[in-house]
Parts: sequence; structure tokens; C-alpha cells
Amino acid sequence: MDRAKQEAADRSISSGSDFLQLDIGEAPAGGRADWLANRLRSAISDGRVPVGGRLPATRVLAAELGVSRGVVTEAYQRLVEDGHVTGRGRGGTVVVSAPIDAPAVPSRPTGTPAPATGLFGTGPRPDIFDSLRAAPARIDLTPGVPDLAAFPRGAWLRAERAVLRDLAPGDFGYGDPRGTPRLRLTVAHWLARNRGIGVDPDDVLVVAGVAQALTLLGQVLHADGVRTVAVEDPGSLGVRQQLRSWGLATPPIPVDAGGLRVDELVASGAPAVMLTPAHQFPTGVVLDGARRRELMRWAADGGLIVEDDYDAEHRYDRPPVPALRAVLPEQVCYAGSVSKLLAPALRVGWLLAPSRYRAALVDAKRTADLGNAALPQLVLAELMESGALERQLRFLRRRHVRRRDAMIAAIRTHLPDGVVHGAAAGLHLMITFAGDRGARVDDVELATAALARGVKVQPLSWHRQHPGPPGLVLGYAANTTAEISAGIAAVGAVLR
Repeated sequence: MDRAKQEAADRSISSGSDFLQLDIGEAPAGGRADWLANRLRSAISDGRVPVGGRLPATRVLAAELGVSRGVVTEAYQRLVEDGHVTGRGRGGTVVVSAPIDAPAVPSRPTGTPAPATGLFGTGPRPDIFDSLRAAPARIDLTPGVPDLAAFPRGAWLRAERAVLRDLAPGDFGYGDPRGTPRLRLTVAHWLARNRGIGVDPDDVLVVAGVAQALTLLGQVLHADGVRTVAVEDPGSLGVRQQLRSWGLATPPIPVDAGGLRVDELVASGAPAVMLTPAHQFPTGVVLDGARRRELMRWAADGGLIVEDDYDAEHRYDRPPVPALRAVLPEQVCYAGSVSKLLAPALRVGWLLAPSRYRAALVDAKRTADLGNAALPQLVLAELMESGALERQLRFLRRRHVRRRDAMIAAIRTHLPDGVVHGAAAGLHLMITFAGDRGARVDDVELATAALARGVKVQPLSWHRQHPGPPGLVLGYAANTTAEISAGIAAVGAVLR
């Protein structure tokens, strides 16, 4: 046996039930697959089965446990769906990622109210999201986090090898601050196919995510004399923080079932507005046809629209909604990224701007960082051109529907007074508490107590400027159905 085959054999588990200390007698009747999947997750999490190791063959483990092969196959399939293992044909079932199992914060005694102090009680300070990400928790239901375990590592590596094979020495030098020509062309094609936007590749500016797009826009708009950008209410706290960092006022414009109240926008006198029309954050509503027409008339009179198309590709129960940029190219600054499609760690996004702002934005980007790193841009372009990104999106939609449905079912069971909003698309749900329950709920205290039980959620009040019903914003894309159910059960226990 050569060294590679010997190393592969060394990583496999030759005697699964003994090595993993599996006693099938502990499994509940009718729940053997669930029991086995949970025991295997624990073994992967604590390192008994390391990333790169192989699980026993289904036939072998079934024989050792004295169960049907179907029980083992079903358990393995659940690990595949969670993104923890992958089947590699004759290479077996290989562990590719470990479950997140951060230490839990000690629970408060049942029935003891959690004070609004610490992480949540200090209010939404500028570094609040950094602090929340760093806080340990067993289950993270933070909105806006994609399924990081599902990152297509194999496809990315193949694309990376293809790019490196063909790169000329000159391609490793400084490039165009707008981004590599190849990615700008690929993004233009992607937006045409998926968002109905026709744009010249020369007009695409590659940025380090939507956050940098807003930073560059804030800088350029401020220099152009714009001092106010109206925002949705409720609307993203992070967006307000980005705009305010450049000295821009962010007056709130109410959002209802039809989207942004354009009449309120007109009354505010704001020269610009930031909005999420395809899937409003956090409510999930879509800007309806009547409001779109009102907004177009407002823009025709000189108003500027900043369109954050942050997760429009993730839709399940409704047809796609056209981007505003598709019909108002000279009145809309359009921002998008791959943070919700692949991973925030890539820090790759794009910005399309009206012609009057393009040169200033390129200058600001050049001054900021001379342009994004070229190699990730080229790898992403290869991934998009090969069709791998669209295949990944189709795969994620199926998985997200299961997880969304699991969260809705858990809310109905454990938070029956909560009203669910925004279920047709996206990566998160918003729930509100109305009536008597709403009068008794402080969502900041609720989020604080949930974190004390090891579950991260975001209070809806963070994303409000005007008073409104309390609630929570809950992400479901990054968690298994079991984790989602456990997390919502913990929040329900706090309320009870």
C-alpha cells in the first residue's frame, strides 16, 4: 500500500460502534436514525472523528449495531444535509466540517428576569455587532448569516486551480481599482440573468462587500453636498451606522405591508433614500407596484435611491422581484455581494452608480485600498462562469426551505403568541409580539436572557428608530433543523 492509501486508511474508523461507544440499546424506539445522527455529530464535534476522517461504511456500521442499513444511511444523510460530511464514492463518507459547539453562558435560574445589562443593555453602540459575533453561544440565530458549512470548497478549489494554471506573471501585479475585467464582465452577466439589470462591465465597481459600497457612497455623497439619506423604519441598524459614520443624517421612513411609505419620504424632504425593495430588512415585505411607481416619480424629480439587494436571490414561495436599478439606472445606486450566496469572508461585492458619481467612486475606491485582491475575484468569476454558483444557489434554496419551515413550526410550538413575518424569501424571519403579550415583552431583555441560555438572537428594537411592537429577528440559514428547534425552545422557555 502506498503512503497516501495508508494515510487514508489510518483516518478511517475500522470498528465504528466500539470506537464511538455506540450502544443501540440507548436509542428510543422509532428514533434510531435521529439518535445515531446525534451521536455522530457529538463525535465529530469533540474530535473523536476529525475533519478529514472517514465514517464507517453503512453496511459495516449497520452490522455492528444490529440495525438495518437504512437506519445508518438515513443518519448519514442528515449529516450530509447539515454540511458535516460528504460522500466520495469509493473514498467513503468523509467528515468535512465540525458542528459549532461554543461553550454556553451559564443559564439564569428559571423565572429570574435577565436585566438589560451587558452586551444588549448597553444599546446599539458602533461595535455592537462585533461584540455579538464574539459572544459564545451554543446556537446562533443571528440574521444575515448564510450556511457557512455549505461553502462549496471542492468547486472553489477547482476554480482556483484553473485560475492559477492560466495566470500570466503580469496578472499578479496591481490592477484596475474598479476590479478585474473578467469579474466585472461576469457580474454584468449575472445581474442581467438574475436581476434583470443591463449594465456595461466598465460601469461595475468591485467592492469589499455592501459595507464598503455604503462607505464609499457616504463619502462621495457628503462631498457632493448631500447631508441626509432617509432609511426604512424598521430598517438595518448596520446600514444606519455606516451612513452616519460619514456625517449623514438618517431620518426614519415608516414601512408597512406595501413597503416604504413614499408619501412619508416626500414629506421628509430628504434628497436620497436607502432601501431594500426586493426583501425589506427586517420585515421581509416587498415594495409593491403602487409604491414603486410613486418612488419612480419621486426619483424623476431629482431623488436618489440607494438599493441594497442583499439577498434577493434567496426566494422560495414567490416569483423574483425586479431590481429598481433595472428601470432607473440614472437614479439608483445599486449594491450587491456574494456574502449571502457564499460567505462574508470573501469580502466581494459590486456597486453600480449613476454616471455622475462613477468617477468619484472609483477615486474613493483607489484611495481606500487600490482595489480588491485580484485572485479571489478571478476565482469567483470562474465559479460563476462554470455554473457552479447557480448550482450552489439551487442547492441552498432546498435546504433553506426545510430550515425555514422548521423555524416556523418551532415558533408555533414554543412562541405561539409570536407573529411571523417575511417567510417567502431571505435567510431570516421577523417575529413580533402584539396585544397583551407585546405589552409585557421587552425584546432587549428577551435577547439578553436567551443569550444567557446559549442562544443568540437580535432584538427588533435595535432596528427601529420609532416605537413599535417588540419582536426578534431570527436567522435560520446557518443552523440545522435540530439546532433551530432547540434555539426557539430556549427562547420560549425564557418567555414562560
